[in-house]
Amino acid sequence: MATAFSFAQTILFSKTSLSIRTNGLRSFSFCLPFSSSSAASLSSDKLQSKKWRQPVASVLELGGVKIAKDDVLRDDPTNNVPDTIFAKLGMQLHRRDQHPIGILKNAIYEYFDTNYSNQFDKFDNLCPIVSVKQNFDDVLVPADHVSRSYNDTYYVDAETVLRCHTSAHQAELLRRGHTHFLVTGDVYRRDSIDSTHYPVFHQMEGVRVFSPSDWEASGTDGTTYVAGDLKKCLEGLARHLFGAVEMRWVDTYFPFTNPSFELEIFFQEKWLEVLGCGVTEQEILRRSGKTDDVAWAFGLGLERLAMVLFDIPDIRLFWSNDERFTSQFSSGQLGVKFKPFSKYPPCYKDVSFWINEAFTENNLCEVVREVAGDLAEEVQLIDNFTNKKGMTSHCYRIAYRSMERSLTDEEINKLQWNVRELVQSKLNVVLR
Repeated sequence: MATAFSFAQTILFSKTSLSIRTNGLRSFSFCLPFSSSSAASLSSDKLQSKKWRQPVASVLELGGVKIAKDDVLRDDPTNNVPDTIFAKLGMQLHRRDQHPIGILKNAIYEYFDTNYSNQFDKFDNLCPIVSVKQNFDDVLVPADHVSRSYNDTYYVDAETVLRCHTSAHQAELLRRGHTHFLVTGDVYRRDSIDSTHYPVFHQMEGVRVFSPSDWEASGTDGTTYVAGDLKKCLEGLARHLFGAVEMRWVDTYFPFTNPSFELEIFFQEKWLEVLGCGVTEQEILRRSGKTDDVAWAFGLGLERLAMVLFDIPDIRLFWSNDERFTSQFSSGQLGVKFKPFSKYPPCYKDVSFWINEAFTENNLCEVVREVAGDLAEEVQLIDNFTNKKGMTSHCYRIAYRSMERSLTDEEINKLQWNVRELVQSKLNVVLR
């Protein structure tokens, strides 16, 4: 379960689109994961309750569904998707064969095709706009889990989100009868600003379902058999990507697998977490009509592994169109080491303010990204204190740096001025 696994540590298919109109208002044309006959069987009352709107113009095509900008950036009190995130929709770095993310995806495909005789179905073009049910409920994320908050997730409206993990498609794929599959895609999370975090990244999830006939002859129960198969599979994948490395398994907890594990490898003189995985909770299989079966699932972040394999120091580089970056990589060439083409100096600016009870650091980072985009390299809390009146002050240091050119004092000062204004107006804090 791709990054549903990350949720526990800190959840539309292309072929059928269903448009709904209720009371003369537009409803969102959701990337419904049903056949046309299944879609027709949905009651109109159930559809009205979702309040999804039909796209009004052909701006983007995501998973076979055409989406207009105002279908994602809505004048809705629950909408928190900024322009900078909408601009990333449809870029699909994982489908570019000469991009590090695409190269890594294809290397993982090669492993599964070679070792499992093309048994695994592959999905890498599923619509990233999903329902809250798909993103959270279907993979058993608790109703009070922090990942559901507006601070962590991009909401299109109260019932629709930009997927936080590729696990959002797992339940429907199981219901459609798939028993071996890999799902790769871009996922979206509100996050901090530094060299390893970005609000859009890419994940892969793998699922394999076993029937009783698969384990009965082994003399073990289904869970033990499937857990052993899972570990064997993923140890092989780690060797395929990293070579003959030392590995260790760490027991952990996820709400959607039991037992649950993390795989770590000893690489470049340190232990590196590669992925999370486990035996799928029976409730997920039961809801999919697979009561007697047992399954495993794993999830991994492609950027995290690609940064290690290609020696890429800053996650923003994955989005660069600079030929000095893109020309260094070729299809099928896993692990070519990135050669830095420049190192422009950073410029640091501080901003201090009295916070309120609603303040969160993720909200601050969204404001900085809205103004500076990828010119913002890092936002770091460098000082905080509470005065005798109980008011708390935070001071943040913002590092501005372009990956491709030197920034002028004039443009940095303008960025910082705009950040200060927007921090005050959007976050309702008092500048110091």
